[in-house]
Amino acid sequence: MDDQALAAATAQAAAIPRLRSLLMARHGRLVLEKYFGGASVSTLFDVRSVTKTVVGALTGIAIRDAVLPGLDVSIAGYLEPAYHVFDSERAITLRHLATMSSGFEWDENLGPDFDLWIASDDHVQFLLDRPQAHAPGSFYTYNTAGPHTLGVVLQRAVSQPFPQYAADHLFGPLGIDTVVWQPLDRGTVDGGTGIQLRGRDLLKLGQLYLQRGGSGTRSVVPGAWVDETTRPRFSWRESLGAQSSITYGTLWWVSDASPTAYFAWGYGGQFIYVVPSRDLVVVATTDWARLSGTAPHDLAAQVMTVIVTGLLGAAR
Repeated sequence: MDDQALAAATAQAAAIPRLRSLLMARHGRLVLEKYFGGASVSTLFDVRSVTKTVVGALTGIAIRDAVLPGLDVSIAGYLEPAYHVFDSERAITLRHLATMSSGFEWDENLGPDFDLWIASDDHVQFLLDRPQAHAPGSFYTYNTAGPHTLGVVLQRAVSQPFPQYAADHLFGPLGIDTVVWQPLDRGTVDGGTGIQLRGRDLLKLGQLYLQRGGSGTRSVVPGAWVDETTRPRFSWRESLGAQSSITYGTLWWVSDASPTAYFAWGYGGQFIYVVPSRDLVVVATTDWARLSGTAPHDLAAQVMTVIVTGLLGAAR
């Protein structure tokens, strides 16, 4: 690590008023751990859509253990009879939920659909009641209700509360003992935006993926699942701050710019950012409360720029 460049990146980060944590591991060692605005090593950060990536890891574990047969199975068999699945939705698979290609009419970037969904009293049925705008698998539309429904499918498949399954099969093996889930209706938790974790524990999740799912001598998440879910699934590309060539994988965001990276991205700049060729993981969290309009995206762009221009540049 270039100490001078690392110090400059830290100063750049400290100038972002809403930044609350910035951590970095290189070659498996903690090289940066800074907290801001009263946060500390024990703070639980509400990391919003990073939750989706956790659901993705648990799905891979369930497939390896034959709890689920794979991603290319219909959602119908796991949701009925508790939910009413329309005939047109029988073609929707777990893969469609995990790649944001279920085809439902949905807009949570500029539209109200996330707010309407989270305020509903039946979060799975709210999704199933939406019209189909596209054939499943044909079109990407960011849709938080999809990964949440995937988590509900997984809970029904394992016949166990989702937080307990996560503790037994993912968090426990990593030594993560403090996790808070947001409860939703009918004994479910929010699988789209509802997890709180400490900074070091977020870093452990990134390090796990950097190590292709291995922790010590144990395979926690299958290596093949890590490879499959962190590759691009779509032809479109966009930018965020200094990070170019971003697209979506399977519950991970992916960039095929140089150096290639993949990252979990939560509302307002919550990141687990992994660069395999540099053998590094970065975690950043912010205070996203009361942000509106373009402010969450602008804050995320500021944080991403610190990661890409500052921290990556410090890794020689």
